[in-house]
Amino acid sequence: MRTIDLNSDLGEGFGPWELGDDEALLSVVTSANVACGFHAGDPTVMRRTCETAVARGVAIGAQVGYRDLAGFGRRFIEVPPEALADEIVYQIGALDAFARMAGGRVGYVKPHGALYNAIVHHEVQAGAVVAAVRAYDPGLPVLGLPGSEWLRQAERAGLTTVTECFADRGYTPQGTLVPRGQPGALLRDPGEVAARCLRMARGEPIEAVDGTPLSVRAESICVHGDSPGAVAMAQEVRARLAAGGIEVAPFTGAPVPRGEGDR
Repeated sequence: MRTIDLNSDLGEGFGPWELGDDEALLSVVTSANVACGFHAGDPTVMRRTCETAVARGVAIGAQVGYRDLAGFGRRFIEVPPEALADEIVYQIGALDAFARMAGGRVGYVKPHGALYNAIVHHEVQAGAVVAAVRAYDPGLPVLGLPGSEWLRQAERAGLTTVTECFADRGYTPQGTLVPRGQPGALLRDPGEVAARCLRMARGEPIEAVDGTPLSVRAESICVHGDSPGAVAMAQEVRARLAAGGIEVAPFTGAPVPRGEGDR
C-alpha cells in the first residue's frame, strides 16, 4: 500500500487572536508545521500546539520564516546569510524546547511563505537555511518543493529531503507555485482538491494553471490551515486518499517520547 503524509501550517495565532481551527486540523493531518514566533505564533501558542500535536500522535515540524510578523512572513527580506542561519537555529530551538516539554520533539523543518519560495532559486539563502539545520541537528529531515535549490543543497549536505505538493495551490508549468493574488493561485473546491491529491499520491500528472500536464513528486501533501474551509478540505482529502487505497502517516514515523533520541 502506498503511504503519504498530510501536513498543515498550524500555530499561527498570536495572543488571543486565532488563525484557523488547529484543534480540528490536528485530528486530520499527520504532520504539523508549527510557526516558531517569527512570522506568526507566540510562546503560549507554540506550547499549546505542541501539546495537542503530541496528544494526537501528530509529528511536529519547525516552520521557520523571515522575522516578519507584520507581513506574516510573505515578504521577501534580504538577510545576510549568517544572520539568516542564526535566526533559523533560534526558531528551531525555541519550538524544540516546547515540543520536548510536551513529550515530543521537532521532527523536521519546513520553511514558510516568502522564505519557502525564495529558496526555490536563491542559492545564498538556501545555503543559509541548510547550514542552520545541519548545525542544529543533521538528522532532521527537511521538507520542500521538488527540484528546488533548497532540496538540492540539503541533499549535498547529507540531510534527508522530503518532497511535498500543495493540495490547495495552483502550479505553474515549471512546477512552482502560482503567486498569491494571481488567477488560479488558490483552489477552493474540496472535491476537486481531493481528487487532485489522490493523483499526486499515486504519482499521476496533475494540471498546471494553463492546463498542461505536470508531473509532481510528493511524499507529503500540504493543506494550508488558514485557507477558507481548511478543515472540510483536509477531511475530504484524507477520506479520498483512504478510499483510493493510500495510507496516511507521518513521514517521520511516530513522535518520539520524552527522553528518547535526545541530542
